Amino acid sequence: QVQLVESGGGLVQPGGSLRLSCTVSGIAFRIYVMGWYRQAPGKQRELVAISGSGSRITYADSVKGRFTISRDNAKNMVYLQMNSLKPEDTAVYYCTARAPNEYWGQGTQVTVSS
Repeated sequence: QVQLVESGGGLVQPGGSLRLSCTVSGIAFRIYVMGWYRQAPGKQRELVAISGSGSRITYADSVKGRFTISRDNAKNMVYLQMNSLKPEDTAVYYCTARAPNEYWGQGTQVTVSS
């Protein structure tokens, strides 16, 4: 059974930081493209960051320079370090395994507010 479980969300003030974690089981993690997406209220789900099985990483323009995706293939985990958070970063953040098959976690809420 494939499972992706996110953790680390919460309430943070503007300018603050959070680190999201995603624990993955049931897939050959090392070969998968892993990523983070987010969905704000009333908006479509959007890409935040993608990490390929090699060193290729892609970020949304809105998070470049503030967010960092990383993965630990030995622990089957993927992380999203979020710095300099803004109110517009408020969303449910989803961990996803994108290829060769597609799987999603249940999401974790991130709220940036003073």
